[in-house]
Amino acid sequence: MSTTRILIAIDGPAGAGKSTVAYLLGERLGIPYIDTGAMYRSVALLAQQRDIALEDGLLAAIAKDLPVQFVPTAGGQRVTLGDEDVTEAIRSPEIASIVTTVSACPGVRQHLLIAQRSLAARESRGVIMDGRDIGTHVLPDADVKVYLTATLEARAKRRHADLASRGFTGTVADVMMILHERDEQDGRRTVAPMRPAKDALIFDTSVLTVDEVVAMIAALCECRRQQKGAGRNLHV
Repeated sequence: MSTTRILIAIDGPAGAGKSTVAYLLGERLGIPYIDTGAMYRSVALLAQQRDIALEDGLLAAIAKDLPVQFVPTAGGQRVTLGDEDVTEAIRSPEIASIVTTVSACPGVRQHLLIAQRSLAARESRGVIMDGRDIGTHVLPDADVKVYLTATLEARAKRRHADLASRGFTGTVADVMMILHERDEQDGRRTVAPMRPAKDALIFDTSVLTVDEVVAMIAALCECRRQQKGAGRNLHV
């Protein structure tokens, strides 16, 4: 396996499979995976725990000193805040209902942007980072940029199954409405709106399996590493 440093940006809407693909790709390539969505969810969780209003100034103060860490384990990546494992807590329906508001705050985004770029810079092997603005804003010079998409129905079914396992009692139709609203909000926000980077490759996970997507991105990454190692330019 090549040791050439590589930055990989994976973007797309909720339920498109970003986290699953990014985690499996990280395992396959031996590269750290940073879940930026977990960072916004962690801000939301701390605001909830501290009973802090969802206002930019108050939330930005949390984001500025967010003690989040990503801990790889045999059972998968865990997310901690200080000494507390919040992997499950940040995926609760309650946090899901407020994270869009949190992520739309300019102050929160600015502080987490700094943190995300710092995390990427310190990794000697490179990094895989997923979110909604990684290829366009956080890592605009990423070596490989991917945008995952899927039909609203497919995304809703996946997200409903996940939320139902955490206590959500709504229907798939309810989740479709939630995702549609979030797509609209993410696409309209003034700071780093969700959209594919101009040089991103788009994969539709409605028709492709997770393994197929991971294999195709891994092949792109290996090609890019070889090109970088040879000192040539390749745009993907």
